[in-house]
Amino acid sequence: MPAQRKDFPPDFMPVLSTGRHRTPRKGGCFMEFASYLAGEKWSDHPSCTHPSLALLARLVNDCTSDDDRSQLAELIPAVIGMTSDDQRVDLRIALRAAAAALPIVSEGRQRALAVGIIATQSQLATLDPCADTTVADAVASALAQAPAAEQWARDFSAEHHNEPRPRAVKRITESIICTAVLGIAQACTPGANQRLEALLREAIEDCRAIVDASVEETQHVTSRAARGHLVTHDRLRS
Repeated sequence: MPAQRKDFPPDFMPVLSTGRHRTPRKGGCFMEFASYLAGEKWSDHPSCTHPSLALLARLVNDCTSDDDRSQLAELIPAVIGMTSDDQRVDLRIALRAAAAALPIVSEGRQRALAVGIIATQSQLATLDPCADTTVADAVASALAQAPAAEQWARDFSAEHHNEPRPRAVKRITESIICTAVLGIAQACTPGANQRLEALLREAIEDCRAIVDASVEETQHVTSRAARGHLVTHDRLRS
């Protein structure tokens, strides 16, 4: 991973704004400043952050009001290095977003999100039967607050059951994230900005849990291989 820059240039401070920007001197979005801090080329699609987490961050940045957007800046360093090839990251972030949005969005979006939850949970169960219970609890609570949408989604899913292919999972999770964030931003309830910030914080932690577990697993495998090599070497010498 490129060396992380610890400070912004002294002649400007990060000013979060919507959309893409050619240079940081004209302002930047959440992920553009992440690319800068990571030492990457200025971009809102840097390699230092998992694509699903980066998508969520861009949407939250753009859907948060100008008055509250600056509060997201403290989360920028937390997304640097949060990347993995593990498909569970896509699924967990999508579930987290759907759970946050389901109780407050419009009926049409509720149904879409409930269908997405069912499909995503099914996929996650095949990859991680012992998934983090915090996400599962959030989903259960959300479905309990939208029983009509859940029943409609279960009837729809039973009638149109079709196991998504691996390539389709990415499109499904992206659609869930977009629907959820836009739904929260446009919901007729107060505190949308705070909900979006909380969602981003929770998604970062979900991603961190998988990334850290993957690092620990890799270290464990490497350690076992090294021990095995030493044993073999000792036997050959004897």
